[in-house]
Amino acid sequence: MTKKILICLLTVLLNISFSNTFAQTSRKPDPSGVNTGSSADLDTAAFKVVDTLAKKKDTTVAALNSSVKKLAGAVSNAANADGKNKVAINLVWLLITGFLVFFMQAGFALVETGLTRAKNVAHTMGMNLFVYPAGCLGFFVCGFALMFGGVGALGTLGGFDGLNQEFTISILGHSFGLFGTKGFFMNGVYDVGVLGFFVFQAVFMDATATIPTGAMAERWKFSSFAISGVIIGGLIYPLYGNWVWGGGWLSQLGANFGFGHGHLDFAGSSVVHLSGGVLAFVGARMIGPRLGKYNKDKSANAIPGHNIPMAVLGTLILAFGWFGFNSGSTFAGTDFRFAVVAFNTMIASCGGIVASTLWIWHVRGNKPDVSMMCNGLLAGLVAITAPCAYVTPIGGLIIGLVSGVLVVEVTLYMEKKLRIDDPVGAVAVHGANGVWGVLALGLFADGNYGDGINGVKGTVTGLFYGGGWGQFIAEAIGAAANIVFIGAAGWLMFKFLEKVVGNRVKPEVEMYGLDLPEMGIDGYSGIRMDKNAETPLSR
Repeated sequence: MTKKILICLLTVLLNISFSNTFAQTSRKPDPSGVNTGSSADLDTAAFKVVDTLAKKKDTTVAALNSSVKKLAGAVSNAANADGKNKVAINLVWLLITGFLVFFMQAGFALVETGLTRAKNVAHTMGMNLFVYPAGCLGFFVCGFALMFGGVGALGTLGGFDGLNQEFTISILGHSFGLFGTKGFFMNGVYDVGVLGFFVFQAVFMDATATIPTGAMAERWKFSSFAISGVIIGGLIYPLYGNWVWGGGWLSQLGANFGFGHGHLDFAGSSVVHLSGGVLAFVGARMIGPRLGKYNKDKSANAIPGHNIPMAVLGTLILAFGWFGFNSGSTFAGTDFRFAVVAFNTMIASCGGIVASTLWIWHVRGNKPDVSMMCNGLLAGLVAITAPCAYVTPIGGLIIGLVSGVLVVEVTLYMEKKLRIDDPVGAVAVHGANGVWGVLALGLFADGNYGDGINGVKGTVTGLFYGGGWGQFIAEAIGAAANIVFIGAAGWLMFKFLEKVVGNRVKPEVEMYGLDLPEMGIDGYSGIRMDKNAETPLSR
């Protein structure tokens, strides 16, 4: 009897609780999401004003005037809230995609380490870890200011216009922007939009500074590498970057000379990848090949990477992060073109890996080389990075297919003809396909995007879509300027480093492995390795 009474009381209490809950709830559940989100979510106070005015019945002139003023205030508040939400969406989009780009650093580390030898694991991983703070320090001190100090208002990120000082020179009546002068140590630009923009741009710079570590792996002194990261992040990368993305002279080739919309590079085929590829080429050429790589007759010996699974995993991480790399370069989650960018990024990478696999398998060899498969996928990604927002899906696929063949041919040419030892194929992936990427923009841009960019009216249209030679010429000039400037700057940097700390480790250190002598720790502790067998004997 007692149990029945308790059960009845509990039932009554639960019914009262549920009835109160539903009585206090003004909105019904919305499982589809169709009815979720209204003007009330923009600004509660404004919504209440509008609701009150809608129920007001006083129609006197004074009452109507008062209502109009209140309504105008409510609309203004709602509009401000709408604008704030739009900027918030853009900032969140920018930072999330930037975080994806930062995760690519893990991909670089795994690819480079997997394609090099076991006795240098700690050293190669150490370079990929330390390049991030080294480059960011240089970018913080002066790199960001040189690159974006004169870029102007950040329209999609709140409109801050304090980055407004560009150093320019005048030639034949035309202004040539060379570098920004506002924002050193981030002074005077303490703004949420600017700091978010810095985070996104810093991880792009990090990619450029990382690329030479693959081409110079297994013989580069850690001290020389560390200093180079600061120089690249603080000086070399930002100067060319300003010319393209900071309002500098390459971006104005259209406005000044009628070459399309000036040199365009949506997400960095030239600014990021070609810059890194040129530095990799110069560095690998100056530091020389690894011991045992070439024989007296100049023929090359294979030096296999020690961990292909690691390299494949790193490649897939890079491909994943690349969606942020390219799509985030809209700088706005409200710019729906990012869907086109994401698709082209995907299809070009597929084209790159298919073409490189078939080419090395049936044209240049007789087996599908897994390392070349990895580089083919990355080549497609590098090539599509500049034109990803401007081309059709078919254009994206063609660009990727060409990149897959190009990466194989340049890799073999580097090794066999130029005799430049590039353990991971960085020059072929990033350098050659960085050039192809910007040239492809000048060929395949279909005229559906980019209206008014760089101060030129109309959309971006390439040669194959009736746009004439102008855009292609601008892309070619930008690529040539990169090779000349970055090449010269890289040569000076490596010459300076050779004088200060030296670039290459001693032969006995290279034979033993760089881990203990350079880093003080083995990458694989407790594992016995025949380190001499990892280095082929030259004949």
